Amino acid sequence: MIGIFDSGLGGMTVTRAIEQLCPGYPLLYFGDLIHTPYGSKSCEALTEYAIRNTEFLIAQGAALIVIACNSAASIAGNALRNKFSIPIIDVIEPAVNQAISTSKNGTIGVIGTQATIKSNVYAKNILARCPNYRVYSQACPLLVPLVEEGWLNRKETKMISKKYLQPLRCKQVDTLILGCTHYPMLKSIIQPRIGKRVKIVDSSIETALFLQNFLLQNKGIAKELAAQKANNRFFVSDLPLPTQSLAESIFGRPVHLEKVHA
Repeated sequence: MIGIFDSGLGGMTVTRAIEQLCPGYPLLYFGDLIHTPYGSKSCEALTEYAIRNTEFLIAQGAALIVIACNSAASIAGNALRNKFSIPIIDVIEPAVNQAISTSKNGTIGVIGTQATIKSNVYAKNILARCPNYRVYSQACPLLVPLVEEGWLNRKETKMISKKYLQPLRCKQVDTLILGCTHYPMLKSIIQPRIGKRVKIVDSSIETALFLQNFLLQNKGIAKELAAQKANNRFFVSDLPLPTQSLAESIFGRPVHLEKVHA
């Protein structure tokens, strides 16, 4: 089974993309809603949550982990790889690869949570490979709570998004990395406010494509994962009111959410 975790429901955009691009592999999802948002948490807390989430998914049968959370990936990715022997994929490398190949003028924008932006993980990875590129980052701490609240098309969300994106627009970025898996749900708001000519890198899609390629190159792992016949399961550590409807809007179908104490 493929285990996927995030601080809330944003990681479901990754899960949905994996479901579409990597059919035939049973999926386990865990949304740690009781601790959301991760972006404002300390490095110690993020690492603790990430380890706990991974242990929970492994206990449920996961043999490969996808960190569908930029905050957790940027802070705790290496800690998870050092602690666990199973393959661990995150959302950062796939998005970096696509941004580098997409940008024409070498000017890339990144939006993410405070933890992701403070880690500077995207800029470090891009500049390590392309020293002449310019990377401009913008923390957007209010966007995750707005998404989790289901405010996907509210005027407040549009106004806040415009405020966050204006500095990047002034830098004339030609590529924008959505450095949080919640942000694809706001793509229709983000695109006109960053500019229609700016190419948006959706980490959910890029991560699913990265996983697809990983499984093609690792036949043994792919065979092991495919042999585990089971239904996809969706776990959450809390179940606030908007959660069910938001999950179903992501998948376009009814989704059974199981509340657990992980």
